[in-house]
Amino acid sequence: MPLEDCRLVELPKLTDSRGALTYIEAGQHIPFDIRRIYYLYDIPADAHRGAHGHRGLQQLMIALHGSFDVGLDDGRDRQSFHLSNPCCGLFICPKIWRDITNISEGAVCLVLASEFYDESDYYRDYEQFLNAVREVEN
Repeated sequence: MPLEDCRLVELPKLTDSRGALTYIEAGQHIPFDIRRIYYLYDIPADAHRGAHGHRGLQQLMIALHGSFDVGLDDGRDRQSFHLSNPCCGLFICPKIWRDITNISEGAVCLVLASEFYDESDYYRDYEQFLNAVREVEN
């Protein structure tokens, strides 16, 4: 899938004197059923996360607290997104390499995933990822 299919998703935000609430509904706000949820936290200031791609997995990535940058790469183009708002997520489609950098102290990254964990779905080597993308194009 091309990089253009990845996008920021504005999530509903309800506020009143008690605070704010944001919700996410599969099929409404994201184009997949949620099969796995995980989150990154207690991340050292100089850490670099991500550095992989997925063959079929779709994800929605949200900065629940703090901020970070997400670099996306489809093998041809690259784009960077700054996530810092808990009512805005980044939809990441399959066959996209991702890097998470510039992680603020205390940041929490929530990820909603379309599939259960499956190591065979990962591209862990960038050259292997590029070769797979080129094969699909030909």
